[in-house]
Amino acid sequence: MVFSSSLFLLYFLPVFLLFYYFADVKYKNLVALAASVFFYAWGAPTFIFIVVASIIADFYAVKVMHTSKGRTKKLWVAFSIALNIGLLLYFKYANFFVDNVNLLIESMGGKAMELTRIALPIGISFFSFQKMTYAVDVYRKVHVPLKRISDFALYILMFPQLIAGPIVRFNEIADQLVDRRANDNVDNRITGFFRFALGLGKKVLIANVLGEYADSVFAMDPAGLSTATAWMGVIAYAFQIYYDFAGYSDMAIGLGRMIGFDFPENFNNPYISQNITEFWRRWHMTLGRWMRDYLYIPLGGNRVSIYRLYFNLWLVFLISGFWHGAAWNFVVWGAFHGLFLILDRLFLLKFYKIIGKYPSILITFIITLVGWVLFRADSLGYAVAFIGKMFSFDAGTMYFVSRKVWMILAIGAFFGFWGAFGSIEKWQVKLFSKKKTFNTMLVMAFVSIILFIVSLAAITSSGFNPFIYFRF
Repeated sequence: MVFSSSLFLLYFLPVFLLFYYFADVKYKNLVALAASVFFYAWGAPTFIFIVVASIIADFYAVKVMHTSKGRTKKLWVAFSIALNIGLLLYFKYANFFVDNVNLLIESMGGKAMELTRIALPIGISFFSFQKMTYAVDVYRKVHVPLKRISDFALYILMFPQLIAGPIVRFNEIADQLVDRRANDNVDNRITGFFRFALGLGKKVLIANVLGEYADSVFAMDPAGLSTATAWMGVIAYAFQIYYDFAGYSDMAIGLGRMIGFDFPENFNNPYISQNITEFWRRWHMTLGRWMRDYLYIPLGGNRVSIYRLYFNLWLVFLISGFWHGAAWNFVVWGAFHGLFLILDRLFLLKFYKIIGKYPSILITFIITLVGWVLFRADSLGYAVAFIGKMFSFDAGTMYFVSRKVWMILAIGAFFGFWGAFGSIEKWQVKLFSKKKTFNTMLVMAFVSIILFIVSLAAITSSGFNPFIYFRF
């Protein structure tokens, strides 16, 4: 079940909100938990038992760890981390490892191993990271563990951010899991619905339209592509994945606010970045911060030799790429971004400073586009051939682009880059804040209803409604 579906918008969400708002404060968590279990079980009825079992194991492991000392404490936190990494490795990467081992065996004349294909639990990449933050935050004494397993289960299974984040650290909402009466008010519900409707519009009205065109280009043989078509396809995909994922994050943040939770921001105008380092401070921010605080800093961070620092940067982004998907093109995508992070530190930041803001934005966007080919392609070989076409300057006929696609692409580009001008970023922060005047609330409510109706109409009239990060 995805947020941009009639089933969710017309049935699940209204029924959930009805029960939640009328429930006594002491039962709200149970209502939210029951809805979240149902939400997950709807799409993965078998895997819900595995997820619940891992939640129980983590809760009691961390509970024992909290009262332990010395080596015993370290063993319990290691157990919790190993459990989650183990589940992630098995369900997400077992097929990948077996396939590659088989290729090696067959190249040496041996017989390939047989393994039943392992299905991927929905959202495992996200909830595994959140369960690890719970163990690590308690271990570091950032926050005490939760007393009730139902509260912990809600933290992990909370449906607004269960499937695709944002990655919410335990210490960020630990207190809200116990008591969020301060956030449970009409203002938050209206601003939350506005954020949800805005995200829904991004997903349905922009990402879906561009996604159809991008899919048609990436379905073609690269040998038959012209350079113009290749660029058009990857530009469409760049804005598709941005409005798809950022839209989903907006919907998650909005839903969270509607029920009293403050989820962290996940995107901040990433395409106005003047270098790849800045891009990763603006794109999927909760993942970037997670990698920094739970991987990069434990590896030594900036407190190591310059060569070790470069290796740490590259390793973190190699892991980040592999986290996104069990395929070589994701690994290369992570290494590609890690390389440019190193180049930034070596000389690119100085070069960008010399050429100025807007040329730097353009160059960074082009680098990002090349990376998106690696991310989108079905295989590494296809990605290499596609990138080759982008820079072959083949003046063949460009694949047909409808007037609708041109219009949506123009809208997507405008809002994708408008943060580079004036005080747009400051205005956005103000727009998404909680405190609003009564008249502003009325306008936001009106705009939300219009966006919701238009988006719902687009959903019911189109059968194309994918969600890119659903498979991660």
